[in-house]
Amino acid sequence: MDVTRDGSSGPRVVLVGPPGSGKSTVAHALGERWQLGVRDTDADVERTAGKPIAEIFVDDGEPHFRALEHDAVRRALVEHDGVLALGGGAVLHADTQEALARYRELGGVVVFLDVSLAHAAPRVGFNQSRPLLLGNPRARWQALMEARRPVYEQVASVRVLTDGLRPSDVAAQVEEALAALRVADGAASREDEG
Repeated sequence: MDVTRDGSSGPRVVLVGPPGSGKSTVAHALGERWQLGVRDTDADVERTAGKPIAEIFVDDGEPHFRALEHDAVRRALVEHDGVLALGGGAVLHADTQEALARYRELGGVVVFLDVSLAHAAPRVGFNQSRPLLLGNPRARWQALMEARRPVYEQVASVRVLTDGLRPSDVAAQVEEALAALRVADGAASREDEG
């Protein structure tokens, strides 16, 4: 069982960000580097529902998907001790925001993988499996990002820009950010003691 920075159990790190930021790929790169398990809440939702996310949206609607998604995040924050990647819209649920705040209060780290539209477009491919991007996918992605950016920034401990980077490079930047947080935590602890 891995522990958060202060010793409590939970994921080693949680990755959030928009479609195309590389959450799943970077999660696997970190899992390999750290020899930890990787969990993706989108995969959890599909397993629970027994169908792809696009079908959940069509058959059951976005509110049903968001409820399944929140439940998947809540369970993963308790059950998983490796690298956790959240679906792009998971942070929009108020209860998920509260769960991530509690996780951070316990010493957990949430990394916002940021990406520009120019770099997200080739990664996402703007295909039919992303129901929120139907219609004009570039304009929809831009609108989603404008709406979600403040929430990603609010829930995150750190931000890592993924533009033009390979997953292994992003993983290295995440490691650097975690090391900087440990140093900052140590300095803050010494100030509190003094």
